[in-house]
Amino acid sequence: MSWIFLILAGLFEVIGVIGMNLITRNKNIRSFVVFVFGLGLSFTFLSLAMQTLAMGTAYAIWTGIGTVGSGVVGILLYGESKATIRIVFMAMVLVAAVGLKIIS
Repeated sequence: MSWIFLILAGLFEVIGVIGMNLITRNKNIRSFVVFVFGLGLSFTFLSLAMQTLAMGTAYAIWTGIGTVGSGVVGILLYGESKATIRIVFMAMVLVAAVGLKIIS
């Protein structure tokens, strides 16, 4: 169950980052709600995951999901660069996260 909590924490971190981006574009209550909702649930699920997972593993995978997820959202929704090297480095983050899961 802790791995599911960790994946949810990473996904909600992406929602929090989307909220952060919304705040920079237009400072309204909706943007702040998305930001607080996303990061609030992200930290909640991260803390639940860390009850049974090693702190270093949980934190590395959480930030990896957030990093890659935010990068993908940036490409799909905000027209950010689709450079091959950028995608290669995001894939490397995913490979590292899977490696941590395998050895944990």
